[in-house]
Amino acid sequence: MKKCFLLQICWIIVGITCGQTPKVSITLHPGQAQTTISKHIYGQFAEHLGSCIYGGLWVGENSPIPNTHGYRNDVVAALKELQIPNLRWPGGCFADEYHWMDGIGSPEKRPKMVNNNWGGTVEDNSFGTHEFLNLCELLGCEPYLSGNVGSGTVEEMSKWVEYITSEGDSPMANLRRRNGRQNAWKVKYFGVGNESWGCGGNMTPEFYADQYRRYSTYCRDYNGTRLFKIASGASDYDYNWTEVLMKNVGHKMQGLSLHYYTVKGWEGSKGSATQFSPEEYYWTLGKSLEIEEVIQKHIAIMDKYDKDKRIGLMVDEWGTWWDVEPGTNPGFLYQQNTLRDAMVAALSLNIFHKYADRIQMTNIAQIVNVLQSMILTSNDKMVLTPTYFVFKMYKVHQDALLIPLEITSETKKIREREIPVVSASASRKDGKIHISLVNMDLESEQDVMIKLSGAKTGNVTGQILTAKTVNDHNTFENQGVIKVADFKYVKLNKGELSVKLPAKSIVVLEVL
Repeated sequence: MKKCFLLQICWIIVGITCGQTPKVSITLHPGQAQTTISKHIYGQFAEHLGSCIYGGLWVGENSPIPNTHGYRNDVVAALKELQIPNLRWPGGCFADEYHWMDGIGSPEKRPKMVNNNWGGTVEDNSFGTHEFLNLCELLGCEPYLSGNVGSGTVEEMSKWVEYITSEGDSPMANLRRRNGRQNAWKVKYFGVGNESWGCGGNMTPEFYADQYRRYSTYCRDYNGTRLFKIASGASDYDYNWTEVLMKNVGHKMQGLSLHYYTVKGWEGSKGSATQFSPEEYYWTLGKSLEIEEVIQKHIAIMDKYDKDKRIGLMVDEWGTWWDVEPGTNPGFLYQQNTLRDAMVAALSLNIFHKYADRIQMTNIAQIVNVLQSMILTSNDKMVLTPTYFVFKMYKVHQDALLIPLEITSETKKIREREIPVVSASASRKDGKIHISLVNMDLESEQDVMIKLSGAKTGNVTGQILTAKTVNDHNTFENQGVIKVADFKYVKLNKGELSVKLPAKSIVVLEVL
């Protein structure tokens, strides 16, 4: 009896040590679903940086690489699969050195410039306003423009808005027509500057608030279209920036941006994208999860001035930032993408869902060939990254109702915090429930029980993203190392799901 009793205690308290699969309990409340997860949380970002634009999205009509009017066919097809809702352009730091009139008219007559922010390369402006907005139409996504406050004038920004959106008999609308576009584009999202605390002008929050008030006044609405004006918000932990902007100009903005990168530090080595230890892996996930506390604190400030949540929090730059791949230009920020990056993407999206009543948009940095990209290209070759597959699996959450949930999970101590090893998010749309699960543990599978609390269910299917090691990644030579597969280790019985969640895995379930 004594031996049996001790064995029971061992099973209950020690769990993993005694060989028992860890237990995770999740309870969903489908009947309480009220908040919509905006599709714009799945936004993308394209900057004139490295080969994001040139060679990534755009090769020109005379390129031997298969293209449609200069846009890469393979990349466009892959992005359409993601159903990307919006695309931010032209930056980033590049935005506050970009003068839009240099990028219109005959390409051969456009003036060149030096891209001082990113590698000192020569920018020929062959990809400009028309090329970007036509790309958005091709992809079926909404454009999100970042205007130049740092080195541009009020007049310049005002005329850009007019050129793009006015249907009237006005100088800028007529200039657009002469350049080949008869009808105005549909543009809603407009950023008034970018990182104005840093590369966008090194301003104080008080000074930028005054600049925002001035510049945004002349970003006029044309033809009944109301611009969604986004103020240049804080970096990471700068809560004073949010305080000053909300207090001084909150009533004049529709959105406020926030930037947060999962990065070791801004000075010296940031670490390899592919060669890292288990300790570095867990540090990375812990750093990425700290965005939740950052979001909570910025939201608390916004709530003080905007109790009705009229103003959206726009996390319009986020993702991992590693050392560039060996042999590449340090200013091009070209990095590989492993299962670790996919885990960061999935964990971050689960958090963004949780605060969907305030977060109206996020934009991962960046879409092709830069930082935590969806796609890598090299001449005529293209490879899809693990992060791409997370966005493909998770697209079922776009514009779905967030289902509240409670979760009880084993924890790991990471960066001096106890962190649950399983993360979850759930939504409901078109009679289907989707549940996204992330098991961060490198070694242990998790035995997950999910209660659906009265939801009518009849069938469950799933997809999984995992790999032999967390360092695995797809290359141009071997593109199928990491890909989505059918997930079969799930059972549905009387309104409960039983899931065997493998180590270091991302799973999305669909319940009918």
